[in-house]
Amino acid sequence: MLSGFSINLFAMSVVEWFDVIGLFLFLAGFVVGLGAVTVIDIHGFLGRKSSYWTEATTRTHKVTKPLIWIGIGLAIVGGLIFYRNAAFVGIPLIHSVIALALIANGYFLSFAVSPFLLKREQEGRSGELLPTSWQRKIMLGLIVSDIGWWGGLFLLVLYLFANF
Repeated sequence: MLSGFSINLFAMSVVEWFDVIGLFLFLAGFVVGLGAVTVIDIHGFLGRKSSYWTEATTRTHKVTKPLIWIGIGLAIVGGLIFYRNAAFVGIPLIHSVIALALIANGYFLSFAVSPFLLKREQEGRSGELLPTSWQRKIMLGLIVSDIGWWGGLFLLVLYLFANF
């Protein structure tokens, strides 16, 4: 598909550079956000039955939480730039809905789950398995994150193949 592909970077217009920057930021958001989600998901999955991994998850989430928010921010800014001339239907609309779902889910995980984990850590209980009710809530949040991030990335690839 890319045979004979060449590009003259100096011949690109400002508008084309804007598209490149938008797509770069969009993809960077997926790299940072989805990478952090994958790390915390694996820790959380292992922590369901292991006190070691429960404690590791509590510690790890302090790093992954800001990275996920940075990823969401980059993806939104990149998407706004990349889709600026596209009709707000189909994949651009679905990406907007996914972004809102990820923000709502992130709000729950950041402002309900995170304080719960930090409080347990301060009480010296970060190695104890989480109550089943919290495990269910967190698992639902992780599923929403995975579907949102992986689904969003798939839709971007689909959009690129369909339009370029």
